[in-house]
Amino acid sequence: MQLTFTKMNGLGNDFIMIDDRDEVLEMSPEAVAWFCDRHFGIGGDGLILVRPATTADADFYMHYFNADGSLAEMCGNGARCFAKYVVDNGMVSADAASLVIETLGGLKPVTFVRDEAGKLESATVDMGTPALAPADIPALFDGEQIYDCPLETPFGTFGLTAVNMGNPHVITWVDDVQTAPVETVGPFIATHERFPEGTNVEFAQHIDNTTIRMRVWERGVGETLACGTGACAVLVAGTLSCRVGREATIELPGGDLFVRWHENGHVYMTGSAAVSFTGTIELSDEV
Repeated sequence: MQLTFTKMNGLGNDFIMIDDRDEVLEMSPEAVAWFCDRHFGIGGDGLILVRPATTADADFYMHYFNADGSLAEMCGNGARCFAKYVVDNGMVSADAASLVIETLGGLKPVTFVRDEAGKLESATVDMGTPALAPADIPALFDGEQIYDCPLETPFGTFGLTAVNMGNPHVITWVDDVQTAPVETVGPFIATHERFPEGTNVEFAQHIDNTTIRMRVWERGVGETLACGTGACAVLVAGTLSCRVGREATIELPGGDLFVRWHENGHVYMTGSAAVSFTGTIELSDEV
């Protein structure tokens, strides 16, 4: 069996996009991991199936898997890539400038700008309102909010601020993200027993009152070049701690995102998306 795919990326956070509007694909965790393997498969931080929406309030449903095959609620960079995929492939009206994506993390309205050829150039995703209560992360901490709470690790004590942006995140502030212990502390916190569903871990450096630099250890993936929901969580944490105002540029290894925490409570993320390549892959009997 041959399967057609498109490889896309949002600031280097890369995804395998597959049109499954007929809903015929059954992806086991092992199959997803094989697709995302950079040596034996296509390679990617995740795999996204384009499916019909299950509600009249959305245009499409984004079925998102992490690279290890686990199903995830939401992916900000993936949402921008999803929007570009459906726009560039003529799945929305040629004069449309917005759409709504259904995810396991809720409905995500997207507005977008087209280039002269009608392709999506940049997109702004309404990421919804951040959840801060421990039960909403979910995380096993007391109190109404996890704000700079100390967590003991084999590598020292780290202060954690937790934000759910459709998926769970914890942010720890560091003096220099380039030397931050992402590869050791990241997986330790991501799988810590205090986070029963796991968590993404952001290492954030305050640059100035409009700029934050970050690296991220993504749950079920590892370190990635960018994370849209993570950038939104970092902006929220930066605003709560008075490091920045309600909007800032978030600098990631793969590029910059502009994030605004609007007065209406919603967080808006703006950035680009790109097609890396398209192709077909021959599926083995084991997949």
